[in-house]
Amino acid sequence: MNRRGLHDVIVVGAGAVGGALALALARDGFDVAVVEAREPRAWRAEDDVDLRVVALAPDARALLDDIGAWGAIADARIGPYRRMHVCDALAPGRLDFDAAERGEAALGWIVENKLIQHALWKALATSGARIACPAEVADIEQGEDAVAATLADGTRLRARVLVAAEGGQSSVRERLGIGFAGRDYGQRAVVAHVRTERPHEGAAWQRFLPGGPLAFLPLADGRCSIVWSLPDAEAARVLELDDATFRAELGCAFDFRLGTILETTARAAFPLRLRFADAYVRGRCALAGDSAHLVHPLAGQGMNLGLRDAMCLRRVLGEARARGRGRDLGAAHVLRRYERERRSENTIAARGFDMIDRVYSSDAMPLALLRGAALAVAGRVGPIRRMLADVAAGRA
Repeated sequence: MNRRGLHDVIVVGAGAVGGALALALARDGFDVAVVEAREPRAWRAEDDVDLRVVALAPDARALLDDIGAWGAIADARIGPYRRMHVCDALAPGRLDFDAAERGEAALGWIVENKLIQHALWKALATSGARIACPAEVADIEQGEDAVAATLADGTRLRARVLVAAEGGQSSVRERLGIGFAGRDYGQRAVVAHVRTERPHEGAAWQRFLPGGPLAFLPLADGRCSIVWSLPDAEAARVLELDDATFRAELGCAFDFRLGTILETTARAAFPLRLRFADAYVRGRCALAGDSAHLVHPLAGQGMNLGLRDAMCLRRVLGEARARGRGRDLGAAHVLRRYERERRSENTIAARGFDMIDRVYSSDAMPLALLRGAALAVAGRVGPIRRMLADVAAGRA
């Protein structure tokens, strides 16, 4: 903090996106303050794999490596996936991606959300960032040269820029008066970890069913994490099944691609929503991650989009500082660069995921036949397959 009691950036929320952004900026020499409502749950090797896992894309991994968090994550527990198989329950054909075709070690990595947050929190503790936890923002005042955040305990923080990365229920977004609209899918994602008869061999699967997509994601311990998108009533029914019946129904839904389902953990579910913030910037405040956008999980790209928000903010703020001393990090033209870039990409991605869900959730046979033909063509045409592999791995 400078002599005027002014930080460069306040980051509200120290989850994966907020934690990565705060750590990146602190590593780059910015004066950072972090406001977090509660300390993330500690990750322990003896605990079972957390039900909330994410598929990290190569650029997200590169960011975590660059800011000094990936080593702790990789040394703990990760599940690299080297292949991906996409199929349609109502149409023949299959689309296959292989990292070897690109000369790479993996298409991505399946990692527990809790582990990412734990590694970032530990790294933040030694980064030099000022951390207020447990703490919540009670008021925000915007001025010509700074933004002030008053915390619930009366502490007042001032900075050039404030970034809200608190998740979909962002209180900062609400205080700024930024709308957050979209639609509910009328679906819930049922999650569990299962052991299958045959090994997953480092492959991720996405099978499109009339009720929603079913993903099998490879875990480091040989099991698969499943994400089964179902209509609300059907999800509620599946959650109430006994384990034997659940395993049988899940095996049928997956067409027993890895044999019978031998074991399952307890199940959980979360609602699926599509939401867009009306703006990413209001004065000296910016939104990032789920505070700015919520997308369908079918492509596993929600966190990757949020981490790209963090990468973009890091670059934009770094370039503004590099242009010369005295440049205002929170100037409108600086933050608008971030908004233009990220709002456009996130909207295109979210709309694309939404369109795929609509098309593949239909059980109309003419559309199913068309989907099957499209999969067959995409699988045979190298440039199309490579382009889709980029999308599947979060490179596009």
